[in-house]
Amino acid sequence: MLLCLTVDHRNADLALLERIERRTDTVTAALSDPELARGAVVLATCNRFEAYLDAPGLAPEQALDGLARAADLAPAELAASCSVHRGDAVVEHLFAVSSGLESVSVGEGEITGQVRRAIDAARASGRSSTELERLFQQAMVVSKRIKHRTGLQTQGRSLVQLALTMVDSRVGDWQAARVLLIGTGAYAGASLAALRARGARSIGVYSPSGRARAFADSHGIRPVEHDALDAELCDTDLVVACSTVHEPLLTRERFDETVTEGSPPFCSRFGRIAPPARNRTRPRLLIDMGLPRNISTDVAGVAGVELLDLETIALHAPIPELGAELEARDIVRTAAAEFAALRAERGAVPALRELRSFVNGILEEEIARIRDREAVDSNSAGVAAETEAALRHLAGRLLHRPTVRLRELAREGRAAEGVAAVAALLGEEPARGGPGS
Repeated sequence: MLLCLTVDHRNADLALLERIERRTDTVTAALSDPELARGAVVLATCNRFEAYLDAPGLAPEQALDGLARAADLAPAELAASCSVHRGDAVVEHLFAVSSGLESVSVGEGEITGQVRRAIDAARASGRSSTELERLFQQAMVVSKRIKHRTGLQTQGRSLVQLALTMVDSRVGDWQAARVLLIGTGAYAGASLAALRARGARSIGVYSPSGRARAFADSHGIRPVEHDALDAELCDTDLVVACSTVHEPLLTRERFDETVTEGSPPFCSRFGRIAPPARNRTRPRLLIDMGLPRNISTDVAGVAGVELLDLETIALHAPIPELGAELEARDIVRTAAAEFAALRAERGAVPALRELRSFVNGILEEEIARIRDREAVDSNSAGVAAETEAALRHLAGRLLHRPTVRLRELAREGRAAEGVAAVAALLGEEPARGGPGS
């Protein structure tokens, strides 16, 4: 059975999401236990944590308990903020997620790449399964279909686009603004593109893991080394933080000791003198796209600093164009129904295999008999070939209707009836198999 545990911006606060995502590796290892599930894919983004499990016989309560223990949460606390999807509902949910329909900013484009990287990571570590591979590959197909048919993902929607729109009036002249990007991952690339689309030119990048120079060289921006971070903060108008750190990188202490409006042009944290700060007529703007947080919440209490985090962005997410979203959700429902039907059809495979094996066995015996006769009587060569072709055609015709009917039964959730009927006719034990086994 397919199972999905979802903790996202709709049912959990940012603090709970942070607590889970700080223990992502531990949670992933726990849910990937072969005794718990034969396949597991974990999707962790800035506003959701999801575990997709291929786990026949696993009760949702067991999965929730395993997640709670691994995340060091009380089971009751997790259960109150976790949605559980099972069976065919998992399919529709993932299709909607991968298409951006469940995002804070409906139609965001980044989520498709995040879903793809989640299944890639599971595959690379041996945590995936055949059923999960089918599911995630089809999710990519549905996402692409929605993008091309509705244009929902071509409107430039993303959380960072939304955040930049929210601070647009505060920045004013983007070309003159000095911007610091923190992080060098996939979301940093999307953030950089969004900044440039706004007209930002003076952009620096800082990496807690030391990858700033490589990222800067490949993107044509300036690198900020570890010992230059505080000096850079002295003269920065806008910080966009999207690094994968486990604890806040920018604390109140840093901003208390760097230049704010009306302060002298010094950075005292390490006794270094920073370049003269410009006369600020606007506050310093901080956008925290990280989960866990990159910036401590108490930084918002520093004079001359404004902090915009994921919770604030989510509260101001715009209502999407109704028509495009409705069309996209219709595509998701249709695709999910067809995927579920194909999964159900696989439940009839054992019966089909037995039936075809029985008929084809008799067919090959008759063809062998004809060929033996042909070897004795060379004059019957043409007749033998025609007879073989006729027998193969007849076998196909005989198998067609039972094959169609077995698949119909499977789509109706009655695959077991078909399997039992074939077993009864052939005098064999019912074969086991199918997606739910």
